[in-house]
Formats: sequence, C-alpha cells, structure tokens
Amino acid sequence: MNSASSGAKTLKITSNAGVVEARQLVRALTLECRLSLVEQTKLVTAASELARNTLIHGGGGTMTAALVDERGRRGVRLAFQDTGPGIPDVDLALTDGWTSGAGMGLGLSGSKRLVDDFTLETVPGQGTTVTITMWKR
Repeated sequence: MNSASSGAKTLKITSNAGVVEARQLVRALTLECRLSLVEQTKLVTAASELARNTLIHGGGGTMTAALVDERGRRGVRLAFQDTGPGIPDVDLALTDGWTSGAGMGLGLSGSKRLVDDFTLETVPGQGTTVTITMWKR
C-alpha cells in the first residue's frame, strides 16, 4: 500500500467467517474515516464481493486494510491478495455478466464501479491482487 497509512491490518480470508470479519473491519474503518453512508455502503459491498472472490476463486488469501492520507485526501484502502490460479483474461473478467463460476458476473466489474480507485494485478498460475480505495469527499 503506497502513501501514508495508519494501522494497516491484515486478515486471513480462508472461510466464510473471514469474509464476515473483512466486512466488519471495513465498516469500522469507513466510520473512523468519516465516510458518508453511501460511501460506506459502496466500500463494504465492494469489499464483500472481493473477499468472496478471494475465497472462492483464489482458494483463500488475505485482505490488508488501512486508513490512508495521500495528496491532502483521506480514505480507506483495501488490498485483496491470493496465490490462486490468477485471471487469464482480465478484460473478459471485468466484463459485466461474465463469470467463471455460478455467480452473476458482477463481482470484479461491480466492485470497480463502486470505488474511486481500482487496480488489478494478476499472473496466471501465481495469483491475484486487487487494490481498491474510497476517498472521503
């Protein structure tokens, strides 16, 4: 996580309980950052989708969460990392409606639309890292 961050915390996402814990941590950070209710809801929703992707498609992994201060802005940054199979076609994976499983195909593309900053790094056979940030307005 680039920029100044305070109290970064990393959670393991290896079960549904890890997904729930990730949502709870994100909610707490959004309150601490004083994000609006709409911003809180968007970030928690995106985090829930990405945590579930980390568990289901990545075989489990981690979420690192922190408050960040960057260029005079304050926000919440989350990084979801797994060592799963990676994503062979990122453009396809970011297409609304495309799914590699039984879902609705809105996880990655929907999460990208919900947050201010979204980066996806993946290497087939080595894993994926998705980093998202929501900035306080």
